[in-house]
Amino acid sequence: MNALDMPQLLALAAAIGWASGVRLYLVVLLTGLAGYFGWVPLPSGLQLLAHPVVIAASGFMVFIEFFADKIPGLDSLWDVVHTAIRIPAGAALAASVFGADHGAMAIVAALLGGSFAATAHAAKATTRAAINTSPEPFSNVGASLVEDSMVPAGLWLSVAHPLVFLVLFVFVLVLSVWLIRKSWRFLKALFTRVARIFSGRPDPGVTPAFQLKKNPPGDTPNV
Repeated sequence: MNALDMPQLLALAAAIGWASGVRLYLVVLLTGLAGYFGWVPLPSGLQLLAHPVVIAASGFMVFIEFFADKIPGLDSLWDVVHTAIRIPAGAALAASVFGADHGAMAIVAALLGGSFAATAHAAKATTRAAINTSPEPFSNVGASLVEDSMVPAGLWLSVAHPLVFLVLFVFVLVLSVWLIRKSWRFLKALFTRVARIFSGRPDPGVTPAFQLKKNPPGDTPNV
């Protein structure tokens, strides 16, 4: 197998950093399996992931996360717990793509990989929290399955077609920022409304019953 060239290394570092913010354990498992079976010539910094013990441990966590991420409420709790895990892990794995042989590139990869992981994690966590306000579970499961498929697709594309991946990656980053803003505004408005209701203040989103009775829909309001 030929070693990965620079565009592939750059794309792989970006993919690993971003994907770690979505499915950290799946990233470790797939990367380890790719190295163990010789599908991809892993850089020296990532070869430890191909150890059978690491593969077994990450595979177990993938199994747990697959089901935990599809239960409304539990998925958001899982995201909160993994805020302190996914981001530094994404930075470390992205830096490992270059290793000690490329010290400057490893530092840059760590900074960008951590940022990509944080962006992906924030988009995932806020979007799923917004989805969880819906009583039906199907949208939650659907979103989780999309995330399950995006990670292996992104990792494969970064090695097989790095330039295509980098173009799509820019689009994904823009979409992630948009989702964070939309989801956060929705959640902020929801929390404000709930706090207003529990504090006993009138909810501006609901017309009082006496006012509906006084001014039925379609009638001209009394002056």
